[in-house]
Formats: sequence, C-alpha cells, structure tokens
Amino acid sequence: MWCVVSLVVFLQACATTASVTASDPRDPFESMNRQVTVFNDAIDAAFFKPVAKAYSQVVPSLVRQGVRNFFGNLSDVWSLANNAAQLKFKATGETALRVGLNTFLGVGGLLDIATDMGFERHRADFGLTLGHWGVPAGPYLVLPMLGPSTLRDAASMPVDWQGDVSRQSASANKRNWTLVLKITDTREGLLQIVDAVKEASLDPYSFTRDAYLQKRRNDQFDGNPPLIDDGEDPDEPEAKPATASVPR
Repeated sequence: MWCVVSLVVFLQACATTASVTASDPRDPFESMNRQVTVFNDAIDAAFFKPVAKAYSQVVPSLVRQGVRNFFGNLSDVWSLANNAAQLKFKATGETALRVGLNTFLGVGGLLDIATDMGFERHRADFGLTLGHWGVPAGPYLVLPMLGPSTLRDAASMPVDWQGDVSRQSASANKRNWTLVLKITDTREGLLQIVDAVKEASLDPYSFTRDAYLQKRRNDQFDGNPPLIDDGEDPDEPEAKPATASVPR
C-alpha cells in the first residue's frame, strides 16, 4: 500500500510543478511522460530489442510458440481470478476450461488446445477489476521500464505481481530466469508492431497513448464500450444538464 500512496504523492507534485499544459485532458503529465518515453526507448534500443531479435533468430519458431503458450496459460490463472471477481460467469467458466485443457492436455500449457477447440481467452487483471467496480482510470502514465499505464493500472500492479503464477517459485534464481524469459518473449512478439508504429506514425507517443487507452477501455467493457462525445472524459460521471430558470 505504501507504494500506491507514494505514487499518488509523486503525481500530485508533478501536477503542481508542471510548466507545460497538456493538450489532452487524459494526459496531464504529458511532458513528464514524453521524457520517460525517451528514456524507455533508449533502454529498449540498447538492450531489450537486441536480445529479442537474437532470441527470434536463434530459437526455433515452434519453441518460441511453446514458450508463449506456456506464459499465456499461466496468465489465464490470474485472469480466472479477476473474471470471477468481476462476476463474469461466462468468462470465468471459459477461462477455467482453458486452464484445465491446456494444463492437462496441452503438456503443461506448451500447446494451446483450448483455442483450437474454440474457447476464447478472456484477459483480465486487477486494474480491469477495479475499473469494473467503478474506479476511474485516472491520468495516463508512462512508467520507467514498464511503459504505458494509467494511475489505476499502476496502483494495481503490486496486486497483479502477487497474482502472477510465474512469480510463485520458491527459488529466487528460477523466478529471475522466468522473468527474463517472459520479458524477452513479450518483446519478441512486439518487434514488428513497435517498428511499424515508429515508421508510420508522425507522433509515435500520441499513437501509443491513444491505442493503449482505447484498448484498456475496450477490455473493460468486453469489446462494447459505451459511446461518448468527443472530448468527454469516459471516466468522469456524466454531467447533468443545467436547468434554466423561468422568470415569473
């Protein structure tokens, strides 16, 4: 809980000292976020991207797909808990079937039998669970090393880390190597996407921000978010129309 309080205090300080007014109301810390993005891009170019490219070139695609399926199956366990917490009974049932099928028939999750059988993956995390129960997303954030987020999603990360099955090994050495493999696999899956965004977008930062916020909102409402007017904050309560007074 202390890390959540620290984050809120830090953001309030940034809001107080910000000298540049953000053009997008969802992104009041745009100046800071852009600086963090530059830092993240530099770290990515120096380390994460080269490692991911080497992983892609050295490891056969069949093995890489097995690794991706394995981590996807582990993530389904936490999705199961969050779908249940959101009282999404269909998603909970299908996710439970996915975990069971992939774990026992898919060689511990190396094979994605459930998808082949038509069981859809319902990704969910604690940030989406909070959103489901009415907690607003808050301002957009770019976190060092972690990338796009929101205040709500950033505050929920400690809970997500605790719920991550891949982090539950008793051995610190196994946890570290599992984390390295998971990060490498995730970055390898984004190689073409990240390069395409940077080449095709006049402002990759704005494109990434808008895409992230849209996807999170889409996930929160199961692909059917309510329509909103341009410029309206989807996380703010709808304003009631003013009632004109009639002179007597």
